[in-house]
Amino acid sequence: MTLDAAVLRFAGVMVLLSVLLTVYVSPLFVWFTVFIGLNLIQSSFTGFCPAAAVFRKLGVKKGCAFE
Repeated sequence: MTLDAAVLRFAGVMVLLSVLLTVYVSPLFVWFTVFIGLNLIQSSFTGFCPAAAVFRKLGVKKGCAFE
């Protein structure tokens, strides 16, 4: 698995988790979903993704998006 795939999978899991938490635990978890969305937008402009940095340190091989 490349870094690109790992980051996209992680983002997808986090979005689904935040929606489930919003529905079943508390409506305030919608702010978690907002945070994830803002982080994705920020990453698209700056190229910096905290999740990519963590996965890189864990030894996931580079893809073409996060260098």
